[in-house]
Amino acid sequence: MTTLLANAKLTLSLRVTGVRDDGFHLIDAEMVSLDLADELEIEPADTSSLTVSGPFADGVPTDGSNLCLRALALAGRTASVRLRKAIPHGGGLGGGSADAAAVLRWAGVHDPVAASRLGADIPFCLVGGRARVTGIGEIVEPLPTRRLDITLVIPPLTSSTPEVYAAWDALGGPTGEGANDLEVAAIAVTPDLAGWRDAIHERCGIAPVLAGSGATWFVEGRHGDALAGLTDEGARVVETSTLGA
Repeated sequence: MTTLLANAKLTLSLRVTGVRDDGFHLIDAEMVSLDLADELEIEPADTSSLTVSGPFADGVPTDGSNLCLRALALAGRTASVRLRKAIPHGGGLGGGSADAAAVLRWAGVHDPVAASRLGADIPFCLVGGRARVTGIGEIVEPLPTRRLDITLVIPPLTSSTPEVYAAWDALGGPTGEGANDLEVAAIAVTPDLAGWRDAIHERCGIAPVLAGSGATWFVEGRHGDALAGLTDEGARVVETSTLGA
């Protein structure tokens, strides 16, 4: 049995630069790996299976639609996978993509283009660290690592990436005032996100950035004490750091 960590992905900045003829969106993003991580135990088996536990296990599919099992199929391998979810499902932190990337590494697959067949965030998760990510996510250019402290606010919401991109299209492709072009579209899909954004700003004095398509908000620095009261409203506040020097 092999035990692996699957580190969360945080998109520090995201610009949507166009849409391909096949409907896939082109991006220009800066992504970093966090020390927040899922844990996987993988063991070769005659048939593939998946069990999920942990604080964010609810809502994670365990059938063939799960990215871990799809990654095994892509690699032509079968295994028993036990997954402990510490990265929120539907939080914009690349949890499912990180898990799939860990499975691909275990199976000996290190090609970002092949990984992109499963999802746009998986190539970065396969490489990890800090990188500029372009194309539809398959072009990963490593950047020098830099240590950042990050405070995540994970509200009791989920955000659907396909719905957010569809809203971005319907809104005419808005450019965000902040670091994330998808923020306007994500709030259009899930209006309650705006209330969480404003509450974070009010408590710590810093305008938060939406993580990917949501629903997690983040601010640079350690602000756990200032934001602790949000846990009474159902949020999870996590102080974490980027990987690297």
